[in-house]
Amino acid sequence: MRTSTDSHAATADRYRAFAEVEARGMSACYEEWALGVAGDASTLALINRLPPAKRQPNLVFSAARFRGAAAGPYPAFADWLHEHWNPVEQTCLSHATQTNEAGRCATLLPALAAIGGPLALIEVGASAGLCLYPDRYSYRYRLDGNQGGGNQGQGGRERMLHPATGESAVVLDCAVSGPVPLPDRLLEVVWRAGIDLNPLDVNNADDVDWLDALIWPEHNDRRDRLRAAVDVARAEPAEIIRGDANAEIERLVSQAPAGASVVVFHTAVLAYFEEAARREFATTMGRIPVHWLANEGQSVVPGVMERLAQPPADSTAFVLAGDGKPIALTHPHGLALEWLG
Repeated sequence: MRTSTDSHAATADRYRAFAEVEARGMSACYEEWALGVAGDASTLALINRLPPAKRQPNLVFSAARFRGAAAGPYPAFADWLHEHWNPVEQTCLSHATQTNEAGRCATLLPALAAIGGPLALIEVGASAGLCLYPDRYSYRYRLDGNQGGGNQGQGGRERMLHPATGESAVVLDCAVSGPVPLPDRLLEVVWRAGIDLNPLDVNNADDVDWLDALIWPEHNDRRDRLRAAVDVARAEPAEIIRGDANAEIERLVSQAPAGASVVVFHTAVLAYFEEAARREFATTMGRIPVHWLANEGQSVVPGVMERLAQPPADSTAFVLAGDGKPIALTHPHGLALEWLG
């Protein structure tokens, strides 16, 4: 029989791992908060009132910031959390981690462009659909694999790509390495749609604020990019249906226009599926006439890790797979792309 002590220990381990593996080097605030929670019995007791699936650090911290918690030292955050736990708890129960990072389009673009022809895009786990606009964003690819910013000099270690209408307000930076097939121009998208258990609406201020809260405190560049990408999506709305992917994907595919190459893609989504549902989805993708791009954490997509020549050195890297075959390693937010030979 599982005791409350066991539950506290499991949650503490979960927050400690989040601090040391995910937050370290990415968010000093979340690293401090997660380590603080891991060693704070009273806060662990609060969090353990939630169902296990809702105790994840990113959800709890985002819910707190959505309700007004300020980034800062852990003691002040802990005091605030205890005082405002009821609205935070309700937000955790009613919301999900639906990070909608447009920057991921930078790692998807070469694979999409290689498919060729006019594209009909369908995103699974689309959230607000911001990754359905790869043709509406500008891209800055740094060809030496350096994730730092700045001009690479007149010699030209950067490749810039813009929509046909000119430079976008959304400019996505990505460091690339390996034989990446960067296109000469952006692809043509003739239709775009998505599916999500709980679609978010770019015209709903609360939904956009939730997307903002999901961005980690120090990542102001991502916050600015979110607002600009929301404007792009508002100007050209995509249909995002509510439903389960396994139940609805074939119906959505059937609605794509004739003559277009249908691409079903997703990023950081299948990890939330039960294992049987993942296998069902992978089987469906192999059966129906679509191109399938899966950009997921390692060991998430059935059969992909077994096809890698060797495990990635970076345990946090995503694996981009085309029709079940690994083609690249990617940064979870689209900052880097390593094309596999």
